Amino acid sequence: MGRILYYLLLKPLSLLPLAVSYRLSDVMFFTLYYLLRYRRKVVFTNLYNSFPDKSPREIETIGRKFYRHFCDLVLESIRIFSISREELSRRCRIVNSELLEQFYKEGKSIIIASGHYNNWELAALAFDLQASHQSVGIYKPLANPYFDEKLQQSRAKFGLELVPKDETKAFFQENGHRLTAPMLATDQSPSKSTNVYWTQFLNQDTAVLFGTEKYAKEFGYPVVYGHIRKIRRGYYEMEFELIEANPTEAPHGAITEKHTRALERDIQQAPQYWLWTHKRWKRKRPVAQA
Repeated sequence: MGRILYYLLLKPLSLLPLAVSYRLSDVMFFTLYYLLRYRRKVVFTNLYNSFPDKSPREIETIGRKFYRHFCDLVLESIRIFSISREELSRRCRIVNSELLEQFYKEGKSIIIASGHYNNWELAALAFDLQASHQSVGIYKPLANPYFDEKLQQSRAKFGLELVPKDETKAFFQENGHRLTAPMLATDQSPSKSTNVYWTQFLNQDTAVLFGTEKYAKEFGYPVVYGHIRKIRRGYYEMEFELIEANPTEAPHGAITEKHTRALERDIQQAPQYWLWTHKRWKRKRPVAQA
């Protein structure tokens, strides 16, 4: 079934120019938002809780803009199966690579903290074309083996290495001799309420994955945050912010606080570009830590 779906739907869609795909996106928006009402309750609950000072009209506007962006994001992600090196370089570029290059010249690997904001997949692929470090994507394998294989092939064709999330620690342990840039998503809901860092994020008590800080301190990797900004439909830029150059000297929680605030600022400035469809706040702080 996976093979049939790939060749009958995904592959043909990936061959369409994005200008054509965006017309499909407009139809998809109407279908998801008005007809299917896809995850509307989750999205608007998240928005109301995150922005209690905004009026219902403002929340409704953000919600509609999010669904339009979400539909674009789906079709842009499908386009990755067939995108060329030249098109990828045009659609996503790094604006301050000198920050990364300084660490490369010093012989240091880095950790790139990021969130599910704007088109993070396009940014991950474009990174290897424009930076000296070997990019490494930490990902959750798909349940369908055929789709997972195709995803790996499409994401790796320009140099991005993919590491299953369960092998993250092994990757750090075995690759200290290489100059790499592992990319860690920091905004996923933890599978457990233990081994996390609790803080306020978007007006809510939030469990934040602690892996970025943990690996940075254990292996001495400087941490940078990757801001992904949408310039116009289908075009993005990456700007990197230094979070911590000397992680072993940072107080407990400082790195996690800094990259959490960086993401929060991006969301507050343009909330429609974050992935609101996930149940981000399903974990509750244990009473002993409250």
